[in-house]
Amino acid sequence: MTSTAKLYGLVLSGGKSTRMGTDKGLITYHDSPQRDHLYRLLQQVCEATYISVRSDQLPDLPKTMTSITDSDRYKGPYNGLLSAHEAFPDVAWLVLACDLPLMDVEALEQLVSERDDSKMATAFAQREDPLPEPLCAIWEPNALRASMDYLETGQGSCPRKFLIHNDVKLVFPKNENVLLNANSKEDYNAALSKMGGSISS
Repeated sequence: MTSTAKLYGLVLSGGKSTRMGTDKGLITYHDSPQRDHLYRLLQQVCEATYISVRSDQLPDLPKTMTSITDSDRYKGPYNGLLSAHEAFPDVAWLVLACDLPLMDVEALEQLVSERDDSKMATAFAQREDPLPEPLCAIWEPNALRASMDYLETGQGSCPRKFLIHNDVKLVFPKNENVLLNANSKEDYNAALSKMGGSISS
């Protein structure tokens, strides 16, 4: 049965950013902190948008942002995603990790337009390595319900592995640079290079 779930946006910004050494959500690539930038992108394609954060991050959030606090019941990226699902169990979530500096509204519009809500999820993937990107994807409600069972039964805690073993539609972005992950200083410099910028040492 095809889902008719509303589509909400979620910026995942509750990670510790240990490899980068600074909060990835607060790095500025586009004249504002990255988490703010992604939030505004999602607002253009989703019915409602939220940012997923730890409780200690709440005092520093702009008042214009609507947040969902991580429940800390789940491991890794699933913590924010399933905390959002628990808050709104009947909606689909277009989730973005905060380490995607080259993401743009055109790519998000493509992902939304190619959404197949009869699948567990609609996820971006690279053509040369066609594996679903779980943190740049639309998760349908039934996928999130199944993910809770996946975690509770001890089958694993990796959202990518969950998607690989389920019925997912892959979407190949017209500009594959949007999937560049900036998780380290080297990645940061690579992102700036693709944007035509530079960083002093």
